[in-house]
Amino acid sequence: MEPRCRSPACLFLLLLGACGFFQSCAVEVEVKDASNTTCLYAKWMMKFLIRYETNSSDYKNITLDLPSNVTHDGSVCGNDTQAALVALQFGEGHSWSNNFTKTNETYQGDFVTFTYNTNDTAVFPDAKRKGPITVVVKDSMLPVHLNNVYVCHNADSFETENVIQIFWNVTLQAFVQNGTISKKESRCRADTPTSAPTVLPTIANVTTASTSTLSPTPTSAPKPVENPDTGNYSLKSGNKTCLLATVGLQLNVSKDKPVLININPKTTTADGTCGNTTATLRLNDGNSTSIAFTFVVKNTSANVPKFYLKEVNVTLFNHLNGSVISNADNNNFSKWDTFLGSSYMCRKEQTLEINENLQIHTFNLWIQPFLVKENKFSTAEECFADSDLNFLIPIAVGMALGFLIILVFISYLIGRRKSRTGYQSV
Repeated sequence: MEPRCRSPACLFLLLLGACGFFQSCAVEVEVKDASNTTCLYAKWMMKFLIRYETNSSDYKNITLDLPSNVTHDGSVCGNDTQAALVALQFGEGHSWSNNFTKTNETYQGDFVTFTYNTNDTAVFPDAKRKGPITVVVKDSMLPVHLNNVYVCHNADSFETENVIQIFWNVTLQAFVQNGTISKKESRCRADTPTSAPTVLPTIANVTTASTSTLSPTPTSAPKPVENPDTGNYSLKSGNKTCLLATVGLQLNVSKDKPVLININPKTTTADGTCGNTTATLRLNDGNSTSIAFTFVVKNTSANVPKFYLKEVNVTLFNHLNGSVISNADNNNFSKWDTFLGSSYMCRKEQTLEINENLQIHTFNLWIQPFLVKENKFSTAEECFADSDLNFLIPIAVGMALGFLIILVFISYLIGRRKSRTGYQSV
């Protein structure tokens, strides 16, 4: 059995000096055995998106990134009878580990364990629940040949209750043979090229360069992105529906240049939580986008409860280059406000400003996050834009009818006057 990696011979290097735009450092771990021979090697980037309850019973979404002062106590080389283990510790009581098992010909990831400590007031300043919280998820990594390096540049994620773990730019070899990192690669499915380039159909203004060496052909102007399809989503608590939503969603990402992304209802799944005073709807469009809407209940000055949209969190994965485009959060909304027990409707396009680089456009919105009865929307409170339209239609009809009445009255007066003139002439 290989000894646990406790000596300085076990190297943990923070390379690439990169805590770039996403504020998550690249890490490189090299585990060596007692004879100073490399037995496990890993280099990757990762970050954590965590949702937690505050002292005021609201929920917040935070991003936990790897700092530069990460330790690796407890990492294990592994052998035929013992799993290999990469273990990290960082911040105020946070830790992460991944263990690997092998057969005669292959190795693969087994379980990923992540512990975050809500006693870390710098990250969780107002957490209601205090102390370490651990989540465990089965690793989805496919078996890799023993003498191959596993490589995956595209983003991958594991989602458990209240936690999303995101990984990208992964290079890994467990059970290294003869202390030498292999030059043979086993690529993840997301990195494997296909016979034709894959382009997300919902991303606007994406063109592919011609591989021909002949004179360039003229290009036509990009077509405008159409409005998104409307999706129908619901959540259940036990056997009862507790949240209903109908909406078309479009993201506007403008970090470098504006890119519009339509959320496809056919590939989008819904999950979340229902409560008496807080409800969250999370929509996941495959592996490309995750959007969370948080609603809360408030009492008005007349002590009449109302609900409203308080927070929106967006995580966007770019499959064109395999990176995480953005994790953005705005918890200062006061939108879609209506009385508890009613629903909110707005057929007109609305815009939610998440931050300066990210907006969400909504279309044909109909939402009810509380007190759903018989799986149906309650009476809807319509938005101002829709109300304007509803007011204008009867006004226009009324004006037309009024104009018609005036014409009839004038015609009557003219006809009567001609009649009187006829009598006098006789």
